[in-house]
Amino acid sequence: MNSSLKLFSVRGIDIRLHLTFPLILVWAAFQFGVMGGGGLAGALFGVIAISLLFVLVTLHELGHSFAALNYGVPVERIVLLPIGGVAQLRNMPDKPKQEFVIALAGPAVNVVLAILMGGVAALFGLSLTNPLTSGVSLSFGAIFSYIFFYNVVLAVFNMIPAFPMDGGRVLRAALAMKLEYGRATSIAVSLGRGLAVLFGLYGLFTGQFFSVLIAIFIFSGATQEGQMVKFRQRLRGYTVQQAYSNRIPILQPGDSLRDVANWMARGVTEFPVSQFDSYVGFLDNQHLTMALQQGGPDQTVAAVMSRDVAPVSLTADLYDVQQRMSNEGVNALPVVENGRIVGVISARHIRQMLRMAAMQPELFPRVKSA
Repeated sequence: MNSSLKLFSVRGIDIRLHLTFPLILVWAAFQFGVMGGGGLAGALFGVIAISLLFVLVTLHELGHSFAALNYGVPVERIVLLPIGGVAQLRNMPDKPKQEFVIALAGPAVNVVLAILMGGVAALFGLSLTNPLTSGVSLSFGAIFSYIFFYNVVLAVFNMIPAFPMDGGRVLRAALAMKLEYGRATSIAVSLGRGLAVLFGLYGLFTGQFFSVLIAIFIFSGATQEGQMVKFRQRLRGYTVQQAYSNRIPILQPGDSLRDVANWMARGVTEFPVSQFDSYVGFLDNQHLTMALQQGGPDQTVAAVMSRDVAPVSLTADLYDVQQRMSNEGVNALPVVENGRIVGVISARHIRQMLRMAAMQPELFPRVKSA
């Protein structure tokens, strides 16, 4: 992600800081130092308290991430934004119980932290006062009270059933245990967008700028995920055979990238590789472009092709194929039957088939109910 800076990694998950993150620190310094009348001490309090609060946000997102990894769901990164953190999972599992656990794992971390922090406060005799009413000071007790209070707020706020927030995902998972997945998503999305509008209006009338930003984030996130789920549900029952292309060049390991570049200039961007009539590898546009830039056109296909891209069969369900392309971050996969290459299936082919199926559904019968 070009718009973020890597801080460190945990279990292979990059923790990244968005380039806009310093804005929240500037806001905190201004809010507590100038608006709150705390001067330099107030500004320092704001920067320290918000920085520590985002440590808790990171732990919250790691809770989601570890639960996802437990179910075999890849986690690409955690990005810290001025309005909070986002754990970027490659996909949410279709099994409602798994999504339920993943969604609850983040707030559960905050609950555990609240219990631990409450124990620390009791052990050392710290007074956990409400920072909204007690004011601020550059002291351990005041900072501890602030992050304790907003850690609880973080847990409660995230459980609001505004999809795609944690509470909305819990709601969708609970609904999906009784309803069809697409219908459950539609209900959760509608509720999330409605709550986002109310939250945004509240922010406008009260002058809370960050509330408006969060409302926009919720509304757009609910809309995008709703559209994505609808798209994937539309694929159920269609097979690779109804969408793949068999008019593709098949490369040999010894072919030169100079020849492959000629195909690329004609709009072909994905190439299966065959040796002795058997599939041995795959070369996509991303790897081909990188190889041409770094090593030049005199390299062989064998030197740059991917040998670990598993092919799909003609009878594979398009939903599963699209899910796999999303998980692996690729735009196309080779199609193989009985060890021999028969074509390529790409995201473009899938979109084109869906457009045709919408116009002429009788030409594209589903092989099983969606």
